[in-house]
Amino acid sequence: MTKNFQRRRRALEVLTTFSVGPALGFGSALLSSVGHAQTIEGGREFPTKPVRVIVPFSPGGGADTLIRILAPALTDLWRQPIIIENKPGASGAIGGEIVAKAPADGYTLMLGSTAVLNERNVNSFSALALVSASPYVITVHPKVPAQSIAELLVYGRAQPGELRFGSSGAGSASHLSGELFKAMAHLDMLHIPYKGTGQALADLLAGHINIMFAPAQTVMPNVQAGKLRALAVTGARRSAALPDLVTAAESGLPGYESVGWFGLFGPAKMPTPLRRQINADVNGTMRLPRINKEMMDRGSDPGPIGSDEDFTRFLHADMAKWERLIRERQLLIG
Repeated sequence: MTKNFQRRRRALEVLTTFSVGPALGFGSALLSSVGHAQTIEGGREFPTKPVRVIVPFSPGGGADTLIRILAPALTDLWRQPIIIENKPGASGAIGGEIVAKAPADGYTLMLGSTAVLNERNVNSFSALALVSASPYVITVHPKVPAQSIAELLVYGRAQPGELRFGSSGAGSASHLSGELFKAMAHLDMLHIPYKGTGQALADLLAGHINIMFAPAQTVMPNVQAGKLRALAVTGARRSAALPDLVTAAESGLPGYESVGWFGLFGPAKMPTPLRRQINADVNGTMRLPRINKEMMDRGSDPGPIGSDEDFTRFLHADMAKWERLIRERQLLIG
């Protein structure tokens, strides 16, 4: 671990300690006061130019929302603009391919999720930081006559094929969460894939589909506005961000559990010091009370703070779970 990296980590720890109290802008000012390009091993500084972050889904979805929460603080820290580009299509594969083929210098990154990573392409990316690991929200259109998961199961079994669930694309967490629910509940539900949760949300609001397994930050504003109805979260435990919303397991489907995660990635073979620097910077940013509060206000549980190696282990365990479901249900992915 280099001295520069150690100094940077100590600086972020100071930021976390002092960016508290009613003046939420104080943390940003502190970030600006210490943020600058850092010399890493090999004598190279990072960043010395704008950093491009690819969101492989349409605007308005979970990944898009999270990077737009983090970007201002990272811009302050790095003193370089964060350029966010939405590149939806092919369940995240189009945006993912852009990042996989980019130079491994840290200037092209991706805020990705389950849909983008699989056993076939995982070695094309460097896992940098886990941003959020939250249960999804099982959300229905108001015309669905169900106030709970138990009532939803009764309705779905009495009306085979009537439930149409939308996702951000084949193989996404919103798709696989629905397929797991469908299998465990023995329901006949039709899957409708979109180019992102933002597009799926628009059709849910319009009544073209009637159920979604979606990130809280995508659906909760419309739930709170009375335009949609949240029935449960998909985690084994209630969400810290949504403590009053029951789990699917406790409200009608015992044993059901699914967590949607979002993380920051770069191309494969990024130098270890660079990976560690970006990991420390993102983790430090998420520790800031104003960032943590905004994520929680949107219904998103911040991911457990850990190293890039921790994120890599988490990623492989999660992929193994979903690959089993894909094989057992013979799902067509990609």
